Amino acid sequence: MPPFLPPLRLVGADVLTGDAFDARAVGISHGQIVDLPGGAEVDLSGYWLLPGIIDLHGDGFERQMFPRPSAPFPLMDGLASTAREAAAHGVTTAFLAQSWSWEGGFRGPDHAEAVMSAVQEFRQTALVDLRVQIRAETHLVDAVPRLIAAVEQFRVGYVVFNDHLEEGFQMHRRNPDGFGHWARKAGLTEVQLLTRMEAARAKARDVPRALCMMAGAFDRLGVTYGSHDDPDAETREVYRMIGAKVAEFPTTRRAAAAARAAGDPVIMGAPNVVRGGSQAGNIAAVELIRDGLCDALVSDYHIPALPLAVWALVDQGILPLASAWRLVSEGPAQVLGLVDRGVLDSGLRADLVAVHRDSRAIEMVIAGGRMAHLSGEAAARFCAVSTAARMAAE
Repeated sequence: MPPFLPPLRLVGADVLTGDAFDARAVGISHGQIVDLPGGAEVDLSGYWLLPGIIDLHGDGFERQMFPRPSAPFPLMDGLASTAREAAAHGVTTAFLAQSWSWEGGFRGPDHAEAVMSAVQEFRQTALVDLRVQIRAETHLVDAVPRLIAAVEQFRVGYVVFNDHLEEGFQMHRRNPDGFGHWARKAGLTEVQLLTRMEAARAKARDVPRALCMMAGAFDRLGVTYGSHDDPDAETREVYRMIGAKVAEFPTTRRAAAAARAAGDPVIMGAPNVVRGGSQAGNIAAVELIRDGLCDALVSDYHIPALPLAVWALVDQGILPLASAWRLVSEGPAQVLGLVDRGVLDSGLRADLVAVHRDSRAIEMVIAGGRMAHLSGEAAARFCAVSTAARMAAE
């Protein structure tokens, strides 16, 4: 693992503290935020200093490993590229949303286990805290024991249940071209994909028992689990009853409101905010945010959308900066109980993002007390500190 930054005092920035900004100094030492004075002083006047972004669901990493469906690249290289992209956009903790699906290919169990193993190895040297979220298709019931074993072996802390089977059959009927593209992306013929879907549907009666088996195992292992794309309040209630508390991407307001009424967190996609609506025609995330029905935003399929969504909310007058940033920092931390991050408090993990007030560019990202990204004017200021310290030593 790269060494920690030497003790630093970041001064002059507007620091996010609770629901407002405070012109206070922030100390960093041995990977943590500290109150003690001392260390080199870096002038960040003209910057906002914010908690690192926590991305609970991102599948954009697939493009780093499979830039084309038939052209895979080494997993470790893909993870390194993903980590660099994440850091450049202010993400200090990233959950890679890996599918566990009857589709097979790069979304099947074999590849999922390979990704989990690679992430476990990559974490030993990674600057950004990369983790795995498993998206488990509910109808892959025969692989449930294997999934539970993999979650335990690779210490996966977050699982969501998906059921995209009927959506696939609808695509086959109504959008043959789209279905053909899906099959090719999975490395299958259309007949092969349809055959897999029919085999999965034949297991429908076993799904409730499989869900309960996974819920029991995840409770034993301390895994947070939820559901994905709940279409209505009834579906959300079914998942809530088995312990799947997190509502990820509810597709209607009723589903999101049902989650909130039960005290369950709601997660929406940042691209939905940036684009002004869902690319799939579901509920607009902005509507839920306006109504106080969203606890966290995630990158979904595009990492840069996380900071862009914050500025969209600010520019549209929907939320002030402090509240908008909370949706990508403190909010996600609370969803998964990550008590050591999400806010800039003494004793917590030193995850910090410096944003230039004029350009809104993310110019400095410190992840776990290590420099993960440095550019622009912020880089010049850090270099000036280093030069001054060297001259003083001489």
